[in-house]
Amino acid sequence: MRFYEHNLGQRFARIVGEHADRCAVLYPDGTTRTYAELDGLVNQTAHFLRDQGLGPGDVVALFSDKSPASLSVMIACLKLGIIYTNLDPESPLRRVQRIVDMCRPKFIVSAIADLEFNDSLNTKACSAIVLDERIQAAIASCPEDLPHVGNVPGSSPAYIMFTSGSTGYPKGAAISHASLLNFVDWAAERFQISVADRFTHVNPPYFDNSVFDFYAALFNGASLVPVAAADTRDPRRLTQIVTDTACTIWFSVPSLLVYLLTARTLTREQFTHIRKIIFGGEGFPKPKLRQLFDLYADRVDLENVYGPTECTCICSANTICEQHFEDQQNLAPLGQLAPNFDYELLPVEGASKNVGELFLTGPQVGLGYYHDPERTALAFVQNPTHSRFRDIGYRTGDLVERDAQGELHFRGRVDFQIKHMGYRIELEEVEAGLNSLTGVDEAAAVYQKLGEGLGQIVGFVAMAGDSNGRDLRSEVAKILPDYMLPRRINRVESLPKNQNGKIDRPALLKSLESRSIS
Repeated sequence: MRFYEHNLGQRFARIVGEHADRCAVLYPDGTTRTYAELDGLVNQTAHFLRDQGLGPGDVVALFSDKSPASLSVMIACLKLGIIYTNLDPESPLRRVQRIVDMCRPKFIVSAIADLEFNDSLNTKACSAIVLDERIQAAIASCPEDLPHVGNVPGSSPAYIMFTSGSTGYPKGAAISHASLLNFVDWAAERFQISVADRFTHVNPPYFDNSVFDFYAALFNGASLVPVAAADTRDPRRLTQIVTDTACTIWFSVPSLLVYLLTARTLTREQFTHIRKIIFGGEGFPKPKLRQLFDLYADRVDLENVYGPTECTCICSANTICEQHFEDQQNLAPLGQLAPNFDYELLPVEGASKNVGELFLTGPQVGLGYYHDPERTALAFVQNPTHSRFRDIGYRTGDLVERDAQGELHFRGRVDFQIKHMGYRIELEEVEAGLNSLTGVDEAAAVYQKLGEGLGQIVGFVAMAGDSNGRDLRSEVAKILPDYMLPRRINRVESLPKNQNGKIDRPALLKSLESRSIS
């Protein structure tokens, strides 16, 4: 008889008990860890964290390199009721510090020994350690058993995933154990996951797409194939890894698949064991999607998934078919929502009743933004269609249209949030970075569409005095991560204003039509 599981520690314990000798993690160099071996390291890590005074409700921040040690920190936190958050090792220190200030971790663990700001994050309120030989030896001396994993309530946060914030400060979506258990079970059913499956893990751990890799694989008894960041940037190496390790399920943003198609490394002779190519996080340009479909559709399912970070990564999946290419202008439909989700289309002025802002409800809706009650109150709200009972849902900000068959189609954003290179970005955070530069009087950022599913961020700054010779893009790179950097920053005397005195962004976009954007 299957035991009722109310937290992820229990779930992982059952998976280990059923599949102890099966491969949990397989690395491209052939290194493996069985579930029993991984669980032993997890338990040792849990004892180590507990010995440092950490317990339920505390936060651990992690710079991960996808090593067994990094994965073990995450699972150990889940077993102990500690909340983990993955940090971007390539972000500027200022942005990392803002995230640390927001989530207030008691412990920062770095698996990257040469990270330049390892030491600078070590304070009286927060201990920072590197998983070097000394620390790993200390972990290895701890017991390999951890009998008690049932005292973590399902409502407890499992992780915090930080995304771009419109105020210039990142916001951290907190997701509960119960939401993730629902997600794991849905993924297993929707994608027919079995213990024979091998998942690619090409997504960075600090990016919400990695939630699918990590949880759908390791909490369903499948294998995970972690791929280093350097290998994901080498198209020939990446496709060879996926083929050589016999991966069966791929998940990434469309941009990465487009990159591989453009580099001509995706051929009929590659991805030989793949049975599902899953993509989400941004629109997939139809011509490139057609190219991928023609390559693999006879033996691989192409799955278009959608879902905000705040709702546990994915809330819908739609299998691409020939019919979807009859319309070459619009993106592939989102399809229908997964079970255990419900939604409303919140009215948008001037739109029909079948077009509106998508409002999601159900058990995969997150707990809100960590240490951020004001932004939580704006996005996680009572269902505006009734007041009969407490029914908190999430305002996605996504404009969608419902067709006659009940399928949903993405039609844009109701605010200034964009999807670029698979990342969700608030243009206001880009503007906040530009405005922080010395000499900048005011700044704006716009998103210029270059084609279906493609675009670039362009910045505009009004500056006093002589700015010749200044490389503003290099300066803002010290504040913003690479994927948020404007491709070009245009200096102007003043920014155009609309009748309300606000920056006229449509006018800025129109001005780009006569410019040559390099």
